[in-house]
Amino acid sequence: MPKLRILILGTGGMAKQHVLLLRADPRVEITGAADVDVGRARSFAEAHKIPNVFAALEEALAWGQFDAAMNVTPDSVHYPTTMALLDAKKHVLCEKPLAESFRLADEMATAAETAGLINMVNLSYRNVAEIQETRARIASGEIGEIRHVEASYRQSWLVGNQWGDWRSEPKWLWRLSEKHGSKGVLGDVGIHILDFTAYAIAMMPISVQARLKTFHKAPGDRIGDYPLDANDSATMNVEFSNGALGVIHASRFMTGYANDLKLAVFGTKGALEIHHSLQETTLRLCSGPDVHTQTWRSIKAPPVETNHHRFVSAVLAQKSCEPSFRRGADLQRVLDLCQTPEASGAARVG
Repeated sequence: MPKLRILILGTGGMAKQHVLLLRADPRVEITGAADVDVGRARSFAEAHKIPNVFAALEEALAWGQFDAAMNVTPDSVHYPTTMALLDAKKHVLCEKPLAESFRLADEMATAAETAGLINMVNLSYRNVAEIQETRARIASGEIGEIRHVEASYRQSWLVGNQWGDWRSEPKWLWRLSEKHGSKGVLGDVGIHILDFTAYAIAMMPISVQARLKTFHKAPGDRIGDYPLDANDSATMNVEFSNGALGVIHASRFMTGYANDLKLAVFGTKGALEIHHSLQETTLRLCSGPDVHTQTWRSIKAPPVETNHHRFVSAVLAQKSCEPSFRRGADLQRVLDLCQTPEASGAARVG
C-alpha cells in the first residue's frame, strides 16, 4: 500500500513532536518541510532526514508531491496557510488554536467540509488515555448526572526558569504580547483546558462569565519590541446544557507547576478526578458505597491512539475524524466571548 505523503509546514519548536509522532506510524512518509526561514527548514530537514525543503508554502504547493500537511506555523498564520492548503485539495492537521477568531475558524471549518477534505485541530490532550476513560465512564452513567466541574491548566514559567528566561527569549516573549499575535494564556492553553473539560463531559458551555488579568512584569510593561499586554491569568465561570456549573481557569503564575492539567467532575452518583503532568497521569474514582466514606480508588486507563494516528487513518479511509476544524471553531467561539465586555456578566454562547 502506498504511504501517505506528508508535508511539515513550519519547522519551529513544535514541529519535532509532529515528526516523532508521524514516524511512529509505518503508513507515513514525510516528504517535505517548508518554512519562511529556509535556513531553519534546512537544518530541520537534515536533522530528521526529510528529502525536500521549501522556503515558502507556495513553493511546496507548486511541487505538490504530498497528500496532507501538518500546519505548525505561528497562530496568526494558521488561517491563510490552511486556506491555501485546502484550496490545493490537501488534507490538513493544524495546530491549535485553529485561528485567531471564531469568524476565521468558522471559515476554515466550512471550507474543509465543503471540499470534503480530512481536517483536524491538534488538541493534543486527546492523546491522554485517562481523558478518554473519563469520557467513557461519564457516558455510561457511572457517576450519574453531572452537577459541578472544576478544571485548571497550571504553568509557572513567569515565576521559574524551568523552560528558560522569558525576559530574554523571543519564543516566550511573543506569548506575552498581543502585538506579536498572542491571545495570552487564554488563547495558548485556555483552549486546551476548555476542550479537556468539555470533551470529558460531552457538553460545551452554554454561558460564560470570564475575567482576564495582565500583571505588571517589566518597567513600562515592555521588553524591547514586545509590549507585555497579553493576559497572564484567565478564569471562566460556565454553565452547561444540563444546568451543571463549572470553574475553568489557567495561569502562568501557578508556582510549583510546570505544565499540569487538573479536572474534577462531580455527579449525583460519584466523581472522577484527573491529574495530568509532564511526569505522570492519575485518574481516581469515588462512586457506589465509597461516596459515603469519601474513598477514592485509582483507575487504570487502556492505551489510546494519538491524534496523528487517527488523522492518518481518516485520510487513508476518507472518513472524517475528531477533533475536527468544526470543534476548533466551536471552542474559539467561547474563547472569543471571554474577551468581550459581555463576558463580565453571564454571556450566552452562540
